[in-house]
Amino acid sequence: MTDLLPLDPDQLLSTTRSVRKRLDFDKPVPMDVLRDALEVALQAPSGSNQQGWHWIVVTDPDKRKQIGDYYADSFNGYRNSPQYATNHASGDADRQATQGRVASSAEYLAERMGDVPVLVIGALTASADLPAANQAGLWGSLLPAAWSLQLALRARGLGSAWTTLHLKYEKEISQLLGIPDDVRQGVLLPVAYYTGDTFKPAPRQPLDEVLHVDGW
Repeated sequence: MTDLLPLDPDQLLSTTRSVRKRLDFDKPVPMDVLRDALEVALQAPSGSNQQGWHWIVVTDPDKRKQIGDYYADSFNGYRNSPQYATNHASGDADRQATQGRVASSAEYLAERMGDVPVLVIGALTASADLPAANQAGLWGSLLPAAWSLQLALRARGLGSAWTTLHLKYEKEISQLLGIPDDVRQGVLLPVAYYTGDTFKPAPRQPLDEVLHVDGW
């Protein structure tokens, strides 16, 4: 059993941040530590208790590089899109400053994704053609487990970041890793030990701006 950081539940939930610039690319991640965290993730809920998730752990340097190249290409396309400009130019000065830091760290991760010692892809058994209607029920059977994995990693001194831009090349990555056609990818988590432990709650909009009681 891996030693856990002395964090109470609220600290764990409020200080598990997306770690990009502070990932340690040189320190190996033991597989037994990763397995411990994944065992915790498997306790997450899934629709009708189907537990249809799959976890593809990529440590091979050549495969990590290829996935990193796909990710970088997808990120470059996103960075040049109107959506990117809108996401990082809206709000007041404080908000824009925060978004500027987020953009800088996201660009850094895109450049170094292939250097991260472990890439974990969370996937789900599903039909080859995803439902055209609301997909909340489908992905609700994977994403809670992926977040549980991030929390379990944090408790063990490891950092991660929620990413999905690799999905532009989902078919190519599935072929690279031998993932069956009926298994669809939902999230890519770069995983590494982090440098420094000064994580704290992030700025968020006031609760009363988003809270609705008994109606809108």
